[in-house]
Amino acid sequence: MRCLGAFQPSVAMKIAVIGQSLFGQEVYCQLRKEGHEVVGVFTIPDKDGKADPLGLEAEKDGVPVFKFPRWRARGQALPEVVAKYQALGAELNVLPFCSQFIPMEVINAPRHGSIIYHPSLLPRHRGASAINWTLIHGDKKGGFTIFWADDGLDTGDLLLQKECDVLPDDTVSTLYNRFLFPEGIKGMVQAVRLIAEGTAPRRPQPEEGATYEGIQKKETARINWDQPAEAIHNWIRGNDKVPGAWTEACGQKLTFFNSTLNTSGLVAQGESLPIPGAHRPGLVTKAGLILFGNDDRMLLVKNIQLEDGKMMPASQFFKGSASSALELTEEELATAEAVRSSWMRILPNVPEVEDSTDFFKSGAASVDVVRLVEEVKELCDRLELENEDVYMATTFGDFIQLLVRKLRGEDDESECVINYVEKAVKKLTLQMPYQLFIGGEFVDAEGAKTYSTINPTDGSVICQVSLAQVSDVDKAVAAAKEAFENGLWGKINARDRGRLLYRLADLMEQHQEELATIEALDAGAVYTLALKTHVGMSIQTFRYFAGWCDKIQGATIPINQARPNRNLTLTKKEPVGVCGIVIPWNYPLMMLSWKTAACLAAGNTVVIKPAQVTPLTALKFAELTLKAGIPKGVVNILPGSGSLVGQRLSDHPDVRKIGFTGSTEVGKHIMKSCALSNVKKVSLELGGKSPLIIFADCDLNKAVQMGMSSVFFNKGENCIAAGRLFVEDSIHDQFVQKVVEEVGKMKIGNPLDRDTNHGPQNHEAHLRKLVEYCQRGVKEGATLVCGGNQVPRPGFFFQPTVFTDVEDHMYIAKEESFGPIMIISRFADGDVDAVLSRANATEFGLASGVFTRDINKALYVSDKLQAGTVFVNTYNKTDVAAPFGGFKQSGFGKDLGEAALNEYLRIKTVTFEY
Repeated sequence: MRCLGAFQPSVAMKIAVIGQSLFGQEVYCQLRKEGHEVVGVFTIPDKDGKADPLGLEAEKDGVPVFKFPRWRARGQALPEVVAKYQALGAELNVLPFCSQFIPMEVINAPRHGSIIYHPSLLPRHRGASAINWTLIHGDKKGGFTIFWADDGLDTGDLLLQKECDVLPDDTVSTLYNRFLFPEGIKGMVQAVRLIAEGTAPRRPQPEEGATYEGIQKKETARINWDQPAEAIHNWIRGNDKVPGAWTEACGQKLTFFNSTLNTSGLVAQGESLPIPGAHRPGLVTKAGLILFGNDDRMLLVKNIQLEDGKMMPASQFFKGSASSALELTEEELATAEAVRSSWMRILPNVPEVEDSTDFFKSGAASVDVVRLVEEVKELCDRLELENEDVYMATTFGDFIQLLVRKLRGEDDESECVINYVEKAVKKLTLQMPYQLFIGGEFVDAEGAKTYSTINPTDGSVICQVSLAQVSDVDKAVAAAKEAFENGLWGKINARDRGRLLYRLADLMEQHQEELATIEALDAGAVYTLALKTHVGMSIQTFRYFAGWCDKIQGATIPINQARPNRNLTLTKKEPVGVCGIVIPWNYPLMMLSWKTAACLAAGNTVVIKPAQVTPLTALKFAELTLKAGIPKGVVNILPGSGSLVGQRLSDHPDVRKIGFTGSTEVGKHIMKSCALSNVKKVSLELGGKSPLIIFADCDLNKAVQMGMSSVFFNKGENCIAAGRLFVEDSIHDQFVQKVVEEVGKMKIGNPLDRDTNHGPQNHEAHLRKLVEYCQRGVKEGATLVCGGNQVPRPGFFFQPTVFTDVEDHMYIAKEESFGPIMIISRFADGDVDAVLSRANATEFGLASGVFTRDINKALYVSDKLQAGTVFVNTYNKTDVAAPFGGFKQSGFGKDLGEAALNEYLRIKTVTFEY
């Protein structure tokens, strides 16, 4: 900044500026702009190799700068110092902010004397800590005084005063930045102008109401708890930031910052923090630390500094940081290096700035905080950054993490607090979030409502999970809408969006054992299958769609020209907006991933309702989105009932798309709600009764192996499970015999045991339905070859079951069991068309299969089968690149593959004429 002349006063004066800091620098610049000649600047010596801003600015202008370490010794002015000052011929001394003691030989030397700025309404709060005491005493009015210097301590005649209101939560910093700094600079300039014009008053200070308070130091800033809450609040804010009000608790000194008396709506519930001498223990809550005065009123402290200097959100006092470091994109890494250069300039004595370099321990002062904040704001396109942020993240690594979070739109006051349920399982400690995830935060449901999620292996309660209410849906949709319309998600380019999804996939892979274990615990999934399929395919899905982010393209279309002009028509594929995704309980994480990955890749935001009985991997996924740096509000997760949460999502006017996997009955209801609410886009993956036709010319051993998998994979809780097997007559008995032998080899047991083949059904109600399903099959005359009952052990285990002699009219021939029940029917040798007719005689059309060595027969049958997927000589072979979805009452729309993107995009046509 160069200080050039802009205003010519009636009388230009020769001025000596004595002081320091940015305040002194600004006053110096404004005086030069007024046309005065600054004949010399007297400031403090360099500290740790850094010059004071006032001296730096004057040196740029060629103004003589003096950096005397002291002006007097043994009570006497130093002659050589006074001589250098007098040689300048100053007519007025201006002391905007001065921490040195200036002798009277200098104060009285100029023709016009000396004027000093003081940050209080004198005679109140004389002394060096005037702003602190204004707040400590709870003054309703504050301000500054410019007075004529004399040989007393802030007792000189008054020249000018300006006052302001002191707000209830003002701190030293806020009061200074809002009023004392900007208005104080103007006041100093106005005072000099009055002197130049010969109209400056000299009003003696009254002694009535005069106070003097000493300098606030750390040792005197200890909190006295035997006083009302308002007095404690005033003490904390009056010492914020320097020296910091402190107390002893938990065996160390804790310093409190950012206090407020605004506790409306705050419930006094949290983790107790005993404080010696306090009227009541403090309470650590999500909002911060609640403290109590001796009047039982509350105040709230939002930040705590530990004895080692580490500053942290008070809400995290007992938890520490809940999320790991963000991985930076290439652009963010470049920003980090530019910020590192700023640190190097501000900290010249530090040979190299590393992640562990502490800003303040390396010699930075409060003035350097202002400089750093301004440099970073300029670097980052006026990013909202406060001095407070530097105090909260004092090391370079922490500062960069904070900065990146702000750049990504995660600009909350504190890092997300994650409350976990911890369980030790198979040498692994699981950390499982259990609250709703809304707007980038884990929060309780409205009314703190919860429910129990059950371990199907033994029927025990895993934990209590927040139960979302209608109001929670509205909050989540609002967060998703804000993130879509105004957040960073819609502003970053598609390639960066892809990088975030790749990072999320990497984090899922790093946590794959934990995710698989949670699936086994919460859903009864066999661990080895969960690791390979439930989790493994989820990771693949996010990687696949991450690659699509920057390949979503429109087209140019030739149209009839508006001659003699010409036309250009193009299409754009755009995200639809806020999407609701409702997922089933059979593959909790995988079904979430199939839909969410495509939804996010297309650029949408999402509210996810996991199945009420299997919420835990979805909530763990929410935590990983935080770690991946997905901006807040982009992903929201609401465990709860379908009748409440799912219904509200279907009805909500701000939701533009619903993706649902579940029963046909519920799918029809959702489709109706989507139509009646706002004609929202919908895709449905519904029930199935997938036929598997096994011809006599097949590879029998492979057909048996795949037939077993088609039914018993994931305990039969598989949307594309073969609901009915048609086996050609000539191999029927042999096929059944081999199947029964294989069923006998299956190990039923704890899904966490690595040699288990068959785990428990997902939940008790489903187990009861399977029992009833088998009883009905027997009653209608089907032959129960094996199984059909609950396994006699704790938990929800059901025997692998085989029915034969199943006729087309029977209930079990037409309805889906969604369990480990194989339904076998014969068909006459060679009668291809007849078995095709029977296979297609269903309202479902999700999947199907055929086993034959005859390629012509395979092609013919695959053409005729009315299903969204046909497996030939294999089964359950899904892939992230292959579209998946049903026909008829199995729904419409696709998951996976490029086709899935279209479910979450809308096409806009744009036509130009030129």
